Amino acid sequence: MAILLAGCGRGTPPPSSAAGTPAAVPQREVPPLVQDLERRTFDYFWELGNPVNGLVPDRWPTPSASSIAAVGFGLTAYGVGVERGWISREQAVDRTLATLRFFARAPQGRNEQGASGYKGFFYHFLEMDNGLRAGSNELSTVDTALLLGGVLFAQTYYDRDDRKEDEIRRLAEKIYGRVEWPWAQERKPLISMGWKPEEGALKHDWQGYNEALLVYVLALGSPTHPVGKDAYDAWTSTYDRTWGKFHGDEHLSFPPLFGHQYSHVWIDFRGIRDDYMRKRGIDYFENSRRAVYSQRSYAIENPSGWKGYGKDVWGLTASDGPVDASFDFDGQTRLFRTYAPRGAGIEYTLDDGTIVPTAAAGSIAFAPEIAIPAITEMHERYGGYIYGEYGFLDAFNPSFDFAEAKLHHGKITPIGWVDGDYLGIDQGPIVLMIENHRSEFIWQVMRRNPHIRRGLQRAGFSGGWLDALPKARAAEAAPGKDG
Repeated sequence: MAILLAGCGRGTPPPSSAAGTPAAVPQREVPPLVQDLERRTFDYFWELGNPVNGLVPDRWPTPSASSIAAVGFGLTAYGVGVERGWISREQAVDRTLATLRFFARAPQGRNEQGASGYKGFFYHFLEMDNGLRAGSNELSTVDTALLLGGVLFAQTYYDRDDRKEDEIRRLAEKIYGRVEWPWAQERKPLISMGWKPEEGALKHDWQGYNEALLVYVLALGSPTHPVGKDAYDAWTSTYDRTWGKFHGDEHLSFPPLFGHQYSHVWIDFRGIRDDYMRKRGIDYFENSRRAVYSQRSYAIENPSGWKGYGKDVWGLTASDGPVDASFDFDGQTRLFRTYAPRGAGIEYTLDDGTIVPTAAAGSIAFAPEIAIPAITEMHERYGGYIYGEYGFLDAFNPSFDFAEAKLHHGKITPIGWVDGDYLGIDQGPIVLMIENHRSEFIWQVMRRNPHIRRGLQRAGFSGGWLDALPKARAAEAAPGKDG
């Protein structure tokens, strides 16, 4: 397949320094394919997002509701588009304003239908046209946090002294400030995974380690409804259960790689540590790097004997899959899954031969020396079937070639099963972590957001860029009576 090269084509005071990639940050070169992948993946958000309300589809081309997490990735991607010259700043401002105006005005309430959220949180899935709760899905604390990652990025990036950018900053402050984090502490001090008007709080809370690191940083950083430090201590209290060796160096395990990617899209964890990581002698960035290497080592060993696995074809994370059914593979009955939290780690291994490109591509900032060869090899070996308009399709399985199967997603091709959809929450880490690798752009912007800094410091993080903050800025991150 031919590769198209990328690159053608007053309420809240503004931050003290200009947005954009600082001149002091080196620009890392990447192959043309990686540039092309970044651009195509950006286009998913720009071309498929609803320009009226900013909502981004959960998946495409299968018709779907909007995923609020995908909206958060999209809000961040628009800034990347500006920096790369793919869209104008004015275009990004207009799309961002449409998005924030929608979320600031969307109806909130405990009614089962006719609302978009409650207590400042939003439902996981919203209808693309009217933005109301889709079906009976849950009010999601983690997906709200991923949305807020994009909201706070917009608050800091759009720093010019004009009417539209000022409105972006004011709306971002409103959306973030009205989230009632303590309300979600159904079983204090932990934060619940969510809530439904039909049944109340969901039965499970966020306990470490996984993608909810961002939830606790944002909950601690709230200027209006913060949780206490005891919440973060409870979150890390379970870390020892999953600390250990799995196909490599010791690290905090979480089997699907998305748990090692999501919080890192917005927060630069290099050189900053909380109490737990100080004890372990590494930071969360190094932890993610070790998790990435662990998955590659697992693929090289390939204990289940799946087709295609190796040093340059690897990556397990939550993704689509072909079916929920068992078939005979290599003389054994194997269970295959549709959408599932695929992964390999201390807690569990869920591996049915399905390879997920975002696992490697979204890990490029942690380990470019193995992620870029994986991107290249998957494209060279399978690209005619898995690489298209918006980059890599969500997943593929070279071992699944059962023509008689009644597929839930995708189709059988000469290289095995290939998904038919792109997924917004898997596209996000690809475009944004490629950009963090290339220029550190998102990390540099988010370092300047006072809410992110406050949340990190209230959680007990120190070191690196956090310690380099001017005293006045450090003071604003210090906890008050409620922190």
